[in-house]
Amino acid sequence: MDLVTHTSAAAPPLSAPPGDATLRWVAACFGRGAEVRMVRALPGGSAHANHELLVETASGTPHPLVLRRWTARGPGPETGAGRGPDTTRRHGFHGDAEFSPEREIAALALLAGCEIPTPALVAADPAGAHCDAPALLITRLPGHAPRPAPGDLDEYIIQLAAALLAVHALNGTGTMPPYVPHNRRDTRLAPKHALRPELWERAFEATARPAPAAPARFIHRDYHPDNTLWGYGRLTGVVDWSDASSGPVAIDVACMRLGLALRYGPEVADRFRASFDQVSGGHRHDPYWDVLTVLDLLPEDDDRVIGEAAVPALETYLAALLAELRG
Repeated sequence: MDLVTHTSAAAPPLSAPPGDATLRWVAACFGRGAEVRMVRALPGGSAHANHELLVETASGTPHPLVLRRWTARGPGPETGAGRGPDTTRRHGFHGDAEFSPEREIAALALLAGCEIPTPALVAADPAGAHCDAPALLITRLPGHAPRPAPGDLDEYIIQLAAALLAVHALNGTGTMPPYVPHNRRDTRLAPKHALRPELWERAFEATARPAPAAPARFIHRDYHPDNTLWGYGRLTGVVDWSDASSGPVAIDVACMRLGLALRYGPEVADRFRASFDQVSGGHRHDPYWDVLTVLDLLPEDDDRVIGEAAVPALETYLAALLAELRG
């Protein structure tokens, strides 16, 4: 069968488990007699419904997989306790070339030559012709969400920094969409729960100037702790490449710094910056990109706001960035 569909078909947004037609398509990708033995929802994500699957071929060979289905509404600025920020703005798959299965297909094709573990594309239904929504079927990487002990943070940070080198070294950057800030800054609103609204106004002013010059590289674009997998203290994979872009490496550094600052504090974010500078052989990181990444969490929707508990830490981090930018 054709493992990548090309026909156009309307598909409703879904967060429920994949339906029978979708599971039949998954099984058919592995030939006659293959069966889906297990379906389990994966946590996190509001732009995709992600499910872990186990498919067994007629010969008894097991295939651990992940089914990613695009929802009509993309992720919002969710920053709550216990998880990093989802810095991706709202996008839908209907007519939005910036956030689409095709974009992730292109990214996974380039990542096939990457030194770090990344998912491999098995099959794709970007038109939703066979599934209940536009979908990708990818290999399931081993590992779990990051949970380093305090004494392991330095090694954890070094591995996060080193993984970016292989990503940024990939050829074919020009095949990816160019980096564009999610927040176009045409709406200058502080978060609903802001304690220091003037701080956010200063952030908008600071990023009104032209961006620092930087060469374009292949970037993850949403590189934060929850998009990494770990096993026995080692990085086992980097996932969720639906925002991969051609842009400045500083965006990946800034996204990870934001995630680390909210989870572990600004000092850990600064340690990541120092580690990336070390492993890359010298990276002068302009805090402009950090401020821009914080503003990517805005504007909020009425039903999608930055968690009130996260605002104090976010504003503390932003104040430090603005002070550094002035200096």
